[in-house]
Amino acid sequence: MKINKVDHISIAVKDLDAARKVWEPIMGKAGPDDLYVDEPEKIRVARYWLAGVGFELMESTSPDGHVAKWIEKNGEGVMIVSFNVDSTREAVRELEAKNYPFIPAPGGEKERPFRDCEFAFLHPKKMNNVLLELIDYR
Repeated sequence: MKINKVDHISIAVKDLDAARKVWEPIMGKAGPDDLYVDEPEKIRVARYWLAGVGFELMESTSPDGHVAKWIEKNGEGVMIVSFNVDSTREAVRELEAKNYPFIPAPGGEKERPFRDCEFAFLHPKKMNNVLLELIDYR
């Protein structure tokens, strides 16, 4: 599996608007480069591009969302490190053959759709309590 670059780093926050007020002055940004809601993942995200790498602040849109559960267990902070790969499906197959565990989507598949790409999560228990994401975002 070839890793092209670090795609993005995601910070789990309780209050996205409050977090933006803390982070944006440090980054020299007046607002996010991409502000969106991902309904299937139950998150609201402010994404910033810094030297070609995404930096995301993520807030749960639901008390039963993954970000809310992460914060409940681990507190606010770094939740996801994402590696850009050529093909998420090929990377999943390669790592499954090496016994790396993935977190399935609600339908059971390991790959999840996002815009014009797919991503998959390796289980944090295997990855030193980091939710590692593989994404083939162009």
